Amino acid sequence: MASSGPDPAERERRRKAAELLGDLLPSTTTDETDEGWNEPGGTSRDEEYLRDVPPHHG
Repeated sequence: MASSGPDPAERERRRKAAELLGDLLPSTTTDETDEGWNEPGGTSRDEEYLRDVPPHHG
């Protein structure tokens, strides 16, 4: 007979872990949203590099 899922001890361990740790993975990541993509006033790594150019590269 095949088991239909984890045994009761494993289920309890997972329940306690979920209670302590909460939801570790967000429902959507920042890569899946428009946040930070070419927004005015936002900073990007390109802007940081352009600002931090040494004077002799001017």
